[in-house]
Amino acid sequence: MSATAKGSRLAHQYHELPAQEVAQTLDSHPDRGLTSAVIHKRFEQYGKNELTAKPGKPPWLRFLLQFNQALLYILLIAGAIKAFLGSWTNALVIWGVTLINAIIGFVQESKAENAIAALAKAVTTEATVIRNGQKSRIPSQEIVPGDIVLLASGDKVPADVRLLEARNLQVDESALTGESVPVEKSNTSVAADTPLAERINMAYAGSFVTFGQGKGIVIATAGNTEIGRISQSLERGTSLSTPLTRKFEKFSQTLLYVILGLAALTFAVGLGQGQSWTGMFEAAVALAVSAIPEGLPAVVTVTMAIGVDRMARRHAIIRKLPAVETLGGATVICSDKTGTLTENQMTVQAIYAGGQYFTVSGTGYSPDGEIQFQQQPVDLDRDNFPSLQSCLMAGLLCNDSHIELKNDYWTVVGDPTEGALIAAGNKAGLQQATIAESIPRLDTIPFESEFQYMATLHRNNGGKIIYVKGSVEAITKRCKQMLNRNGKPEPIIGELVERQVEAMASQGLRVLAFAQKEVPTNHNSVEHEDIDTGLIFLGLQGMIDPPRPEAIAAVRACRSAGIQVKMITGDHITTAKAIAERIGLEKHGRVQAFTGKQLAMMDDQELKLIVEDGVVFARVAPDQKLRLVEALQSKGEIVAMTGDGVNDAPALKQADIGVAMGGAGTDVAREAADMLLTDDNFASIEAAVEEGRTVYQNLQKAIAFILPVNGGESMTILISALLARELPILSLQVLWLNMVNSVTMTVPLAFEPKSDRVMKQKPRNPREPLLSKSLFQRIAVVSIFNWILIFGMFEWVRQTTGEINLARTMAIQALVAGRIVYLLSISQLGNALIRKLRGRSAQIRDFPAIALGILATVVLQIIFSQWSFMNTLFATAPLNLNQWLICLIPALPMIPLAALVNRIDPAD
Repeated sequence: MSATAKGSRLAHQYHELPAQEVAQTLDSHPDRGLTSAVIHKRFEQYGKNELTAKPGKPPWLRFLLQFNQALLYILLIAGAIKAFLGSWTNALVIWGVTLINAIIGFVQESKAENAIAALAKAVTTEATVIRNGQKSRIPSQEIVPGDIVLLASGDKVPADVRLLEARNLQVDESALTGESVPVEKSNTSVAADTPLAERINMAYAGSFVTFGQGKGIVIATAGNTEIGRISQSLERGTSLSTPLTRKFEKFSQTLLYVILGLAALTFAVGLGQGQSWTGMFEAAVALAVSAIPEGLPAVVTVTMAIGVDRMARRHAIIRKLPAVETLGGATVICSDKTGTLTENQMTVQAIYAGGQYFTVSGTGYSPDGEIQFQQQPVDLDRDNFPSLQSCLMAGLLCNDSHIELKNDYWTVVGDPTEGALIAAGNKAGLQQATIAESIPRLDTIPFESEFQYMATLHRNNGGKIIYVKGSVEAITKRCKQMLNRNGKPEPIIGELVERQVEAMASQGLRVLAFAQKEVPTNHNSVEHEDIDTGLIFLGLQGMIDPPRPEAIAAVRACRSAGIQVKMITGDHITTAKAIAERIGLEKHGRVQAFTGKQLAMMDDQELKLIVEDGVVFARVAPDQKLRLVEALQSKGEIVAMTGDGVNDAPALKQADIGVAMGGAGTDVAREAADMLLTDDNFASIEAAVEEGRTVYQNLQKAIAFILPVNGGESMTILISALLARELPILSLQVLWLNMVNSVTMTVPLAFEPKSDRVMKQKPRNPREPLLSKSLFQRIAVVSIFNWILIFGMFEWVRQTTGEINLARTMAIQALVAGRIVYLLSISQLGNALIRKLRGRSAQIRDFPAIALGILATVVLQIIFSQWSFMNTLFATAPLNLNQWLICLIPALPMIPLAALVNRIDPAD
């Protein structure tokens, strides 16, 4: 069997094979690597070590897709009929309406895509390999299976690698597994069923070396890596439509059938009454044009585009416009812990030293914060806490990392755990550089997983001292003494230390122990034998990646809005559960948590039973994240999934809306997501939900405003045609009302500020139709009023003056006057004016868009009737002052009618 065949067959089992056997399987040599001939052959077979990007749709196709709407098809056909009948002006106007809609959608979608492209990083990485017995640096794209790769601190792992050697090697795999702390690696074989996050002898493509050195053999490249498999699953994943697009599609199809049916009826009845084909085509087209809310797609697009801009100002970039509304309807938010709900910076929060317990405030690596004892700040220069000072100094000196201020942001250069120890010392006024200069290091034993500790030898006041830090078990078993509160050695009390460890662990803290040992002045190096016995226990420091304060408030706001928040993470269950309790994710008074192993034992039905009450899902594999999202969706939930790692990508793709991290996120996760967070903060999701709900609320107002006009126009034309009477309104005049007038008056609704109650309402039912019962009743009542207004004004003017163009013009102007009153009734400006008139406090200055929309409408309607060019184009007539005033009278009954329908269907 060839090496390639064997490699393919055993690819998923390399972690259980001994290192030497892996090299033999791949026909490679651990010291000499591959030969040039083998490299050339394998490069031809496997190709470049890079993920092939899925090509995007070309601009011309994205533009044409904007026309893929059932209602626009009717307009295109209506325009074609008009052109066939020789009415080229009407045809061009109708086609122009569809073109405007397409341009608006295309421009907004392109702007969102350009914002995403700005986040892309063009980075070419290199790798150190051994080939033909020589060490060399090559582009990572040239790596092939069987290559021997050398890893060092700061390197990005170029492919999936089975480790052959590991010296103090630690790898950050958070992008793949969700584990927030770097993983210690070794070359020891592990069981075949070991979860990916616990395969200590593997280093996966896309992860980073944070400490130590290693050597490994490449077992998979490009699409065969773990990242590659996830990327491929994205292309196979289901592309779900959003609730809004589904509702509009259903509404459009229903409206399409109704329009076609009524148009056919009108045409047939008219012919049966002996009317001309041309006249009935005009009536049928006018009916179709009047029934289609031509302005609605444009208004919906603009409303969501405004939502996109508002969200961008609140650190959320939307890739697809419908995602705005979807997020507003989310019923469940599934969030990864690392960096979204938490600071993504390890922070010491508890210290036990000298038999005393101390708490530490502040978050991250910033020196802001203080150490407290019995809720009082500790000052080492003033207070007598010698054991605390010794414990902190051990953390500063037995440390290979440092922190630095970069762009007003404190970051760690090295291990996050060591960065937390430095920050804790800084909060007590101890500076690492100053202490390291006065107590210089002479020798080091680097941390090794075999021994579970790190040790450093220092010169101190003419003597020499060893500081040790490591796991509690590794340190305490080497200690016979501990410092008491006065800094004097006394026998160690193991049970007392163990209780403190358990107390810290129950809070989800990662606990490190510290010790010291004074040695003779002739001691110039430190060996393992030097610290096997005689250590003096200094204390414990407990640290965690703490929750963001703003995330806690955001979770509280989500819960008050009826939105469930669940944590799906690669971290340990104890840590994840502790974070969930701190954030306030309890459901029914407790945090119910499940591990990936437990989920693996459940079938789909069992998973559906526990997914609602489960709050924390820890140590989950990528396919399990996907199963959790699918289980929630199967129960009718609208799921928003957040994540930053490659492991999150399939679930991001499957979710109704995927939310990726724009800063710390991986390219694969960004590509799968519908929305990006530029600040990687859960609080921005809550803000985006708020904006999404406001967008949907404003969309409902737009629908409630636009459709009654279409209803009134349609009833007017249908009844007139059936009664063989002159049409009170022509198809071009309908287009003016539906596009120019409707858009001018409706777009300002998109700028309506959020309601005070928007995040106090429960999520809307995702199964609720676009036209709810109350909204349908509102539209029906106002439509009937509009029909009476148009028909009544037209007939009265025609019978009193005999001028049909004047009658149509006054009917249209009366309708617009009624619309202005109706617009005020559903806007927050109207409500504010009513409150002001009643003597209540109200802010009028927050609604300039509505006022500008009304002013623009008045100006346009004056042009519509008074400009001779418009008179010719739209068959209108100029009005005198008395006629203008007469047009206002029929609008007055709209005031009590608006109050009535607001009770039926509240605007907010």
